[in-house]
Amino acid sequence: MPGKTTIACTSEQYNTLITLIYEGVGNSIQPNPRVATALVVEANTGLRIGDILTLRLNDIIKDGNRYRFNITEKKTGKKRTFTVPNSVYDYLKEYCDKFEIGYSSVMFPITERFVQKHLAKICTYLGEEYEHIGTHSFRKMFATKCYEASGNDIELVRRLLQHSSVSVTRRYIGISDEKTESVLVSCVDIIYRPK
Repeated sequence: MPGKTTIACTSEQYNTLITLIYEGVGNSIQPNPRVATALVVEANTGLRIGDILTLRLNDIIKDGNRYRFNITEKKTGKKRTFTVPNSVYDYLKEYCDKFEIGYSSVMFPITERFVQKHLAKICTYLGEEYEHIGTHSFRKMFATKCYEASGNDIELVRRLLQHSSVSVTRRYIGISDEKTESVLVSCVDIIYRPK
């Protein structure tokens, strides 16, 4: 959403959004499995939506006993060679099979703007609680989940997002100096003062 700061989706918001995008909303918002699938991939890989929309199944290669991306990120120009979990690969393979998308064909022949507009319609329908949700919210959700799952290893998250510095990653997932200060203050437990 241009001009607005996006926030990470909560798990509840993610589930609601993806369900409504897959199923549609009455006659007012048509179901769109392409948009839903692209956002699921963003939330589970941390790729930017622009990179997802250019993905082909043959951009995910078998490397020993794992799958990995073999792409160059559009924004950074960096190679993306991280593991693609088997469940994500299987999900994409099923999607491609269902819609008869070949290995070398673009999986999501839609624009970033189209995804943003479709998501915005759903968010408007859902109301105020979804006001700051945009396509980037799914990447931020991925980053936040990785941060928590790694025991707050900010360097690991920085590498996964391929950010240039930890300070960028801190701002990205909303770890501010105020939070650091708040944690420091809340951890103080002075129980004895010498007389």
